[in-house]
Amino acid sequence: MWMIPEQNQSWVSEFILLGLSSDPTTNSILFTVFLLIYLSSVMGNGLIIMLICMDTQLHTPMYFFLCILAVLDMCHVTTTMPQMLVHLLAKSRTISFAGCWLQMYVFGALATTECTLFVIMAYDRYVAICYPLHYTVILNWGLCLWLAAGSCFCAFLSALLHTFFTMSLPYCGPDKINHYFFEVPAVRSLACMDTHLIEMVDQVLIVLIGLTPISLIVASYVHIVMAILKIKSTQGRCKAFSTCASHLTVVSFFYGPGIYIYIRPTSSYSPERDKQISLFYNAFTTLLNPVVYSMRNKDIKRAFLKVIGYGKVDC
Repeated sequence: MWMIPEQNQSWVSEFILLGLSSDPTTNSILFTVFLLIYLSSVMGNGLIIMLICMDTQLHTPMYFFLCILAVLDMCHVTTTMPQMLVHLLAKSRTISFAGCWLQMYVFGALATTECTLFVIMAYDRYVAICYPLHYTVILNWGLCLWLAAGSCFCAFLSALLHTFFTMSLPYCGPDKINHYFFEVPAVRSLACMDTHLIEMVDQVLIVLIGLTPISLIVASYVHIVMAILKIKSTQGRCKAFSTCASHLTVVSFFYGPGIYIYIRPTSSYSPERDKQISLFYNAFTTLLNPVVYSMRNKDIKRAFLKVIGYGKVDC
């Protein structure tokens, strides 16, 4: 049964983010660390975008989707990190209800878009390895654009529903959120009513948004592995596996922490533990993605060498 707040209770019009720490010295150290992480993430993903745009040899579906991933990572980390950096030094950590609504929606929409993009990237690898002679025919530019636009549309629509269900709950106090940004489980734990029904609706949405893409990725890689095992050359098998290793690595970094945060029930919500896990898939994953793709990708390395003067880049 839902517990509706009494009429004399005041509704929350703003929230206070408690952040990562209340100790000024610790906050100063954290500010320096996360400022470097944020700048490195933006620069790393920005470099990937620049290289792909400048080098015509990287104008393929694989790198088109990688460029979109880099854009999403830049936007993703920018949604939360600048605010966190300000709060590490500022005395006031108050955010309006509308500001909470906006950050939660944008963060959720970008994260959901990444979920669907990883499926598209897995499909790209499936076509490239299983149907190499028909790769450009199957994954033509028209289909690539439709896949990218469709994933964004579906993600922003589902995030709107997810955010609406959370922010339509009654919040009558307390107004302090033990987190560094407005993540759904942290905000929902402050609702002054039974959220069981909302949690059930959220679980359905999360299964569709999270587990369905994972199932599709697994199915793609089952076919990919079967195709690779049919390759007689050991060198050929290694080359085929290496083209998938980067994608599998970033998928693991992203999905592992995200599933833990959103799949488990609110009753097991642990603020300190959840903040640490959120930091990994929000801050560190966006930093690691360009590193993983650049270190294991000869085409990216070649394009970078051209930019720094070891060759001419076609524009």
